[in-house]
Amino acid sequence: MSAPAGQRTAFAARLGRLWARTWPPLLGVAILLGAWQLLYLVEFRPPWVFPSPGEVATSLVELARDPVSWSALGTTLTRGVVGFGLALLLGTALGIALSASRVLRSAIGSLLTGLQTMPSIAWFPFAILLFGLTEQAILFVVILGAVPSIANGLISGIDDVPPALVRTAHTLGARGFSMYRYVVVPAALPTYVAGLKQGWAFAWRSLMAGELLVVIAARPSLGVQMTFFREFADTAPLLATMIVILVIGMVVDGVLSRVSNRVRLRRGLGAVRL
Repeated sequence: MSAPAGQRTAFAARLGRLWARTWPPLLGVAILLGAWQLLYLVEFRPPWVFPSPGEVATSLVELARDPVSWSALGTTLTRGVVGFGLALLLGTALGIALSASRVLRSAIGSLLTGLQTMPSIAWFPFAILLFGLTEQAILFVVILGAVPSIANGLISGIDDVPPALVRTAHTLGARGFSMYRYVVVPAALPTYVAGLKQGWAFAWRSLMAGELLVVIAARPSLGVQMTFFREFADTAPLLATMIVILVIGMVVDGVLSRVSNRVRLRRGLGAVRL
């Protein structure tokens, strides 16, 4: 028994929307792979330095079959989740504190911005002196890389909260923690989520730099895996690992982008097309 015409139309519309969202990224990937293959064919670099897309794809399949690679992936993801989670807590608390106190904001607000512009890799010599070649050294730099972006995102969002909304909430009895919990932070949520996206980008980059510099042999990770492939000039699996890192970063950023879009749409802040 065939489906009603209305259901077929709705299904076709969903497919059309899905294709509209999918084809631009697919086109970008196709262009990238085509350029890559062309550079390989003209021998831009020797094949052992610049392998073909097919060789890298084969290495991806081999890594997917290797239990050590999955262990390395688990270690890196665990570090990323823990580091970003701690940065989220600290950055949120710091953002609220600076927004609530003019004195505190004047004292360390510019320092926080300076920390955001400082390359995370510059912290690693100090982190290694403090903690040695340990997990704490990596987490220390991941947190330092993400906290300023998260805090500044929340501060910017709170600065943009309409004063009339705050005055109305104050008239209705909102004070202190309840004011921030139920009024200020929810109103600042769109900019706060944008700060989370930037914080994740800094945390992920800091983590990758940390795993390349702080090699903990007892714990395989994506950074240790890349170091191993580099030392043995094994370029195909090196690039395959880099692709895995790229995809993870894009997936998490995509999730945060969807959250940001939902928050903005609920507040009537959808993109205006001109």
